[in-house]
Amino acid sequence: MLLSCGDALIDFLPVKSADGRDAFIPVVGGSCLNVAIGIGRLGAPAGFVGGISTDLFGAMIADHAAVSHVELRYATRSAQQTKLAFVRTVDGEPNYTFYDEGTASRNWSYRPGSLPFSEIEAIHFGSTTLVDGAVAAETMRLVEEARGSTTLSFDPNCRPRLVHDKPEYVARMNQFARLASIVRLSDSDFAFLYGGDEYVKRVEALFAADTSLFIVTRGIRGAQAWHKWAGMVEVETPQVEVVDTIGAGDSFQAGLLFALHAMGRIAPRALDEMTAEELHRAVVFAANCAAITCARRGADPPRLSEIAAETVATTFSNIAVQTPIARQANGSQLS
Repeated sequence: MLLSCGDALIDFLPVKSADGRDAFIPVVGGSCLNVAIGIGRLGAPAGFVGGISTDLFGAMIADHAAVSHVELRYATRSAQQTKLAFVRTVDGEPNYTFYDEGTASRNWSYRPGSLPFSEIEAIHFGSTTLVDGAVAAETMRLVEEARGSTTLSFDPNCRPRLVHDKPEYVARMNQFARLASIVRLSDSDFAFLYGGDEYVKRVEALFAADTSLFIVTRGIRGAQAWHKWAGMVEVETPQVEVVDTIGAGDSFQAGLLFALHAMGRIAPRALDEMTAEELHRAVVFAANCAAITCARRGADPPRLSEIAAETVATTFSNIAVQTPIARQANGSQLS
């Protein structure tokens, strides 16, 4: 199983009402839940760790996870309310306003010994739950217990408006990054944390710690990935008509972890031994997942059947995607 630990919430996306007024529609989101959803839809065993409310919105989250085959047995359900995020797009980028006081997500705590690490190939973590010191400490307890037993994947997914003490936050993100085998940042995350684009210096610092793979996603400028032994690869962004970029990074992360899983390169030793050619294929696949999400509204990761068959065939030798006609003929359906 691939687990994702962090935030599950409701995004309120802007729309126009029938009479032309501004309105919002509720959509299940949260970066870490989106990663789990993306993995589950692609076909790998997926699970989510974190706080989920039992309120109306929490029921929406649980139903959304079930439809995408995301296991919630390691999640903590409580009567505390669901975290809400109102989204407004400015210059093509989503801007968020969060309502997070007293939420199930913010009050999640980790129970030592609650996760069977021998059955878990990788744990992804990051995003808004790491802004709050108390929840970040709970995540650190999980990370420290998991370290050495499974692959750790980290994406800070920074939300600058939530950060009140930037030096403390940057130090915390650096600490988490040093413990992870896989680290991904968007170019805007990198600029916020480090004030520029000197990626190689950060790569060298992380490779001196435990990191094996470092990736920077750069929107329309593609992605760059550095592997501790295989070197650096660069991938272009697939051309699509962009509807919005909400959840694009999460879909990239889900696609990357799924690709490594399907290639048999997700375990720590196997990850260290991957080749530059394998890395390139994995990043291309992840970029295609992100592009599909950008072409539709909201955080809506693709299913494997929605990815071009030639892309899947080029990336994996052990996976075949049925066409819609074939699925109809044999009565099967890819999730």
